[in-house]
Amino acid sequence: MSEQLDMNRIPKHIAIIMDGNGRWAMDRGLDRTFGHKAGLDNLEVITTLCSNLGVKYLTVYAFSIENFNRPAYEVEALMGLVLSFFKMQLFHNNNVSFHVVGDVDRLPKSVQDKLHSMEEETAMYDGMAMTIAMSYSSKQELVNAAKIIARKVEKGEMSVDDICEETIAENLWTKWMPDPDLLIRTGGEVRISNYLLWQCAYSEFYFCDTYWPDFGEEELHKAIISYQNRQRRFGKTEAQIEAEEAEEK
Repeated sequence: MSEQLDMNRIPKHIAIIMDGNGRWAMDRGLDRTFGHKAGLDNLEVITTLCSNLGVKYLTVYAFSIENFNRPAYEVEALMGLVLSFFKMQLFHNNNVSFHVVGDVDRLPKSVQDKLHSMEEETAMYDGMAMTIAMSYSSKQELVNAAKIIARKVEKGEMSVDDICEETIAENLWTKWMPDPDLLIRTGGEVRISNYLLWQCAYSEFYFCDTYWPDFGEEELHKAIISYQNRQRRFGKTEAQIEAEEAEEK
């Protein structure tokens, strides 16, 4: 499968919805929390693989604001896993910086401290940026951006007519990263579950039935090859894109 990859067309930014952890565990007669542990172990593998391929941004959906509605024991177990997951060696060895996006203030203080510590300790690395979306809701992100912009208008710092797409993008939690080129969702569901709604307006989507803990190198390569076999037109015609590509050559 790897021989089919075009190393000159690796997506710059891959976003992933890591779905299927609980079902993976239940299929094996295990508690759902074992699936989350296996999923975090696999995140280490995929982070290394993406870094080695030359991906510049990897953004993964780990815990949504809606996930707080899950059974308390499962939420508590997930928070504990987050505290134990991050091994500095992963980031040291791969020149990867760590980031977090979401309403982090909703998380337990110990988790907040761990996440911010990881950001500080990996800030010097200039390879791939690995971002984890924790306590994240894209709708809430857009509401927050609207409030920030409204306050600026209210203070006279900008006018309503100044508001444009860039204004929204500049006030999102993800304002420092480019929009995803490829969005991958594992686990068989075909929806994006309130994840990067604004940012994925022109992303290519890839859905697969494989549960996240089993999503390994071959599955990652399949997703990227699928991406590479598509023509990204951004509203233009196929003929226009082909003409532009011919000019670049």
